[in-house]
Amino acid sequence: MEQRKIKVGLIQVHCGLEKKANLDKAVREIRTAAQKGAQLICLQELFASRYFCFEENYKYFDLAESVPGPTLNILQDLAKQLDTVIIASLFEERAMGVYHNSAAVIDAGGEYMGKYRKSHIPNDPGYNEKFYFTPGDTGYQVFRTKYARIGVLICWDQWYPEAARITSLMGAEILFYPTSIGWATSQPEEVNQNQFRAWLTIQAGHAIANGVYLIAVNRTGLEGSMNFWGGSFACDPFGKILWQGSHDREETGVVELDLSMINETRVHWPFLRDRRPDTYAPILNRFLDE
Repeated sequence: MEQRKIKVGLIQVHCGLEKKANLDKAVREIRTAAQKGAQLICLQELFASRYFCFEENYKYFDLAESVPGPTLNILQDLAKQLDTVIIASLFEERAMGVYHNSAAVIDAGGEYMGKYRKSHIPNDPGYNEKFYFTPGDTGYQVFRTKYARIGVLICWDQWYPEAARITSLMGAEILFYPTSIGWATSQPEEVNQNQFRAWLTIQAGHAIANGVYLIAVNRTGLEGSMNFWGGSFACDPFGKILWQGSHDREETGVVELDLSMINETRVHWPFLRDRRPDTYAPILNRFLDE
């Protein structure tokens, strides 16, 4: 089978207090990735600000903007100039009092293709997202970009195999997960490593179970009481790690993917062929009580 090779960029950075400085950094690193040959470039979750959800504070609603809007306009011009697809996660103000954690997709010609709104909203110590975000109502999305069919999910979505499965069944060749996840500074190292391994394992499992490539792009650095663990990575349909960032450094990685491997993998590991959706109705229940 003819190879279909593309290059993907992962931008892992630390964010500061100034929104403009964060945007300027993102633009600079997008240019760096494009210079390395990246055709699809993914930014981390809420890349234009620090991860403000470590506390409940009304002042952070001032960071929200319309999507599309001013930040996306800048990225659309950049995508057109560089002939790259850009995936950008933003704090979306949909209407007065209605806010979402959203990821917009810009095609290589600068065209705004649409957005996915985060479906699974956590509410844990250090991750007070239910205070800020309304659960998404876009449904799962697949975007037919110039270079590949991509699915975009966001951070907490990465723990749910249902989201990965549905997006893959819709035709995604690559699953992208803009992410903000880290260790509480009060945790022992053993707990830290257990959490990080679980994060890697479940996402590699999505790639294997669905026969797709998977890209997770996390932030790094200390923000509030959270030490974001970086570790952004790309893996193939066998779950093999193709590139991985460090825990504590800003990095822009570029990795080559051969999309023809998806069909080869699915032919030899025919999980989609052997599915039994006629037996899956119980999964629609919250819990299966006795």
